[in-house]
Amino acid sequence: MSRSSITLRSASEQDALFLAELWAEHLRRGDREEQVADLERVIKEAAASPEQRLLVAEHDGRPAGAVLLRVATLSPTNLEPVVQCWTPTVVAHLRRHGVGRTLVEAAVAWAEDLGIPHVVTAASAGSRDANRFMARLALRPQAVLRVASTPVMRAKVEAQRPACDRSRSARGQMLAARRSLRRQQGAG
Repeated sequence: MSRSSITLRSASEQDALFLAELWAEHLRRGDREEQVADLERVIKEAAASPEQRLLVAEHDGRPAGAVLLRVATLSPTNLEPVVQCWTPTVVAHLRRHGVGRTLVEAAVAWAEDLGIPHVVTAASAGSRDANRFMARLALRPQAVLRVASTPVMRAKVEAQRPACDRSRSARGQMLAARRSLRRQQGAG
């Protein structure tokens, strides 16, 4: 059985719809048109920056996956340079054909070319296959990224305050809201 050819190329604006479909679960909520516009912006920024690459993998000439590579620091407080390998994703029916490995290999090659000692990536916590794939490539957990909506976090933070502080905080929020409303009415 012969292996099909996998090639990499820089993304173009014409790839925005493909990327919106491929990365749907990783994009901000909104309609498809907004997501495509966001990705067109990401594509333009990557094309204009020497510190970014947005690559599309093709399998037998058809888009099969993509990855966004960025030079950054390990964290805002650890300034060691890294190549970030964002959202390496493969079209579902082409998984286990070497496309994912090719995308990650591009990150490693770029890091080597730049003399950067580490490659970092993130995988969805619920994606067992993605996490196993990353582990097989020697990528180990370094941190856990947690996300919550601002209103939910506000409610949880307030719920954890002592009762006497909660009533003062609620009163302060009410006064701030009244001041804001007065400012808006005065400006209108």
